[in-house]
Amino acid sequence: MPGISRRSLFIASAVGAVGAWVPTGSRPAVAASAAAAACTGSYRAEYHFTVPDQWMNDPQRPVWIDGEYRYYYLYNPDYSTGGTTAGTAWRLATSRDLVSFTDRGIAVPKDTTPNGDVWSGSAVIDTDNTGGFGAGAVIVLVTMAPGDVTQAQYLYYSTDGGRTFTNHGTAPVLPNPGVRDFRDPKVIRDEERGRWVMALAENDKVGFYHSADLKSWTYVGGFIKGGIGVLECPDLFRIRAADGTWKWVLGVSANGKGSGLPSTYAYWTGSFDGATFTPDLSDPQWLDHGWDWYAAVTFEKRDANGTLDPGARYAIGWMNHWDYAGTTPTMECDGFNGTDSIVREITLKRAADGTYHLASQPVAGLDDHVSRTVDLGDLEVNGSLLLDYTGTAYELTTEINWDRLTGAGLQLRRSSDGGRHIDAGIYGTYAFVNRGYTVSPDSSGRWQESRSPFDPSAGTVRLRILIDRTSIEMFVDDGRYVHSTEVFPDPADTGLALFTIDGTAVFRNTVIREFTVA
Repeated sequence: MPGISRRSLFIASAVGAVGAWVPTGSRPAVAASAAAAACTGSYRAEYHFTVPDQWMNDPQRPVWIDGEYRYYYLYNPDYSTGGTTAGTAWRLATSRDLVSFTDRGIAVPKDTTPNGDVWSGSAVIDTDNTGGFGAGAVIVLVTMAPGDVTQAQYLYYSTDGGRTFTNHGTAPVLPNPGVRDFRDPKVIRDEERGRWVMALAENDKVGFYHSADLKSWTYVGGFIKGGIGVLECPDLFRIRAADGTWKWVLGVSANGKGSGLPSTYAYWTGSFDGATFTPDLSDPQWLDHGWDWYAAVTFEKRDANGTLDPGARYAIGWMNHWDYAGTTPTMECDGFNGTDSIVREITLKRAADGTYHLASQPVAGLDDHVSRTVDLGDLEVNGSLLLDYTGTAYELTTEINWDRLTGAGLQLRRSSDGGRHIDAGIYGTYAFVNRGYTVSPDSSGRWQESRSPFDPSAGTVRLRILIDRTSIEMFVDDGRYVHSTEVFPDPADTGLALFTIDGTAVFRNTVIREFTVA
């Protein structure tokens, strides 16, 4: 964040956190109802990952060890009190299916050295003991900024499988060369060339660095992209499409709102020679078109035996945004602020024009947590249809078919009087999610409806929507376009309706699934 440190952001967002949440100012009726409904029920997600208490922000790329994923995230145990102890540590959770997680406590502590708290970075497994900490040691490269002044990269290591970490001294392994933004190291192993490669966020550039031992780094080049805000949390990986084509993917989290673009995960497909990334296209694509899928990371997909799938990766994002990070009823009502997206599986697909893109679908492990299925079959709608179903957390899938209409979709988390709801569907040439008719974290009223391209000539669209207590994630058709959005409906708003605009549509194979996650 230019002009403000993450530490001061944590403090500012925590101060007065109780009662700080506000709805969109453009709909006063919603505000009155929301205030009256405060804490009448829980806002903790039922099947999405949430921090046990206090504060969570950036996910850190999970690593696979002994049949499970070790997932780290930025955690501030002092969020509610703020003060000089504010700032983040790395907390650990483990999972075998990426749906059910077990909390393991703080792994990389904060404020144990003069360098202060620990920000984003990445963990790698040093199988060949290149760093000298032992074969199989888990090495974390992480940004720290002593005194909130100079960002540099530091090393922590673990010899117990990533459960606890020790600092490798207090000097940076990659000092700051004299720039303001110099953070979020993402490290991968370049097996072909026998070295480590780091991608680092440097304002409008992703810098590339080489190392033989993870302790000494050399700058070799960079990729520059302006016009989409400060680049953060870079990502770099190689993936194979179903047609056998391999592509390198460079991703960044970026705030493109000022340019009329998403504020999530931008990416380019292309080639990478170990030092230079060459994109297929100059402009990025976006892995999510909603408002709240930030600081996302992708990571390896492995089966129960540890076999790597070269044609897929997993991804997880923080369902919040720095524009309104402290604006949530969850702290007052449930004692926490921090929810992640569902883990999604991403694949590389070739479009009809020969270009390649990433497509997303919810992780398959959700299927093992289904506790109830409601099959509504085929439903014909002309105008609106209120369904005989209520719920605050579920998945809905449907295929909408039509001959002629302007728009169609669903009203989610609908109030009993119909005045509050979240709309999701298609209209004209775009798919959308609109949170402006319920309690929204965005008090400005500007960031309520997210949009992505849609071709109405097909006369059909498949929607898969994950609804939880404070979130909506809509996957359109094959998942090339996804909308992840934070919302705070009144816990009493549990209704569901279908609608069409200027025509009739059939909502085919409409199925609702509920989940139970221990």
